[in-house]
Amino acid sequence: MGIAAMALALSAAPASAAGASATGPEGQKLTVSKTSGLDPAGETVTVSGTGYNTEKGIYVAFCVDNGAGKTPTPCVGGVDMSGESGASVWVSSDPPSYGEGLAEPYGGSGHKGTFSVRLKVRAKDANTDCAKSGVTCAVITRNDHTRGGDQSQTVRVPVTFGSGSDGGGTPGNGTSATPGSTASTPGATATGGTGTGGSGSGSGSETSDGPLASTGSAALTIGGTAAALVAAGTGTWFLARRRRTRRAG
Repeated sequence: MGIAAMALALSAAPASAAGASATGPEGQKLTVSKTSGLDPAGETVTVSGTGYNTEKGIYVAFCVDNGAGKTPTPCVGGVDMSGESGASVWVSSDPPSYGEGLAEPYGGSGHKGTFSVRLKVRAKDANTDCAKSGVTCAVITRNDHTRGGDQSQTVRVPVTFGSGSDGGGTPGNGTSATPGSTASTPGATATGGTGTGGSGSGSGSETSDGPLASTGSAALTIGGTAAALVAAGTGTWFLARRRRTRRAG
């Protein structure tokens, strides 16, 4: 086959689904393997990151984007206590004792932390509908509950859904990042100075981050209490601890 014929054949081949990336306030890079035409009923994508601070644990999830300087919440699928649903992942190299064997450690060290995880993204659950008009959702990273309000690792990559029984063909957020490039949609790219991803401690009206994710086979000692708090998108880590104490009593 000649060079011209080969080039024609390659151009005629169907393009594979492209991913997108976004940059965080401290130079983090978050990449999602597929960001458009996802199955509303649920589709697994690969989410990877570089340049993360390994001293700060993060959650990787699919959540409502509440805007600059605000924690993305609630998250579709809530807390994954068994590690089987794949709805969220907790990445931490130094988790609290109850997170040992549960959180995925970073690769790298210092401010060069890396990760690559599989995440199941679906349009809605019993509490959140990302296919609803006016609701913006994105694959996100955010600091875990040990650093509530700290938006220094909040990065967003918006996605859209294809047609299906759950989504009805309505995009999950109406926009998506440009395939193969850094996301430029407002709210998709986090930068420290412009406020698109927020920095520092976030807005004063925001609530503390609650427990969100687990990936191992062991369950957190707070069990169903934490799951219920996150699934409802309310409550705080401290409330979960009080309830755990009453149970132990």
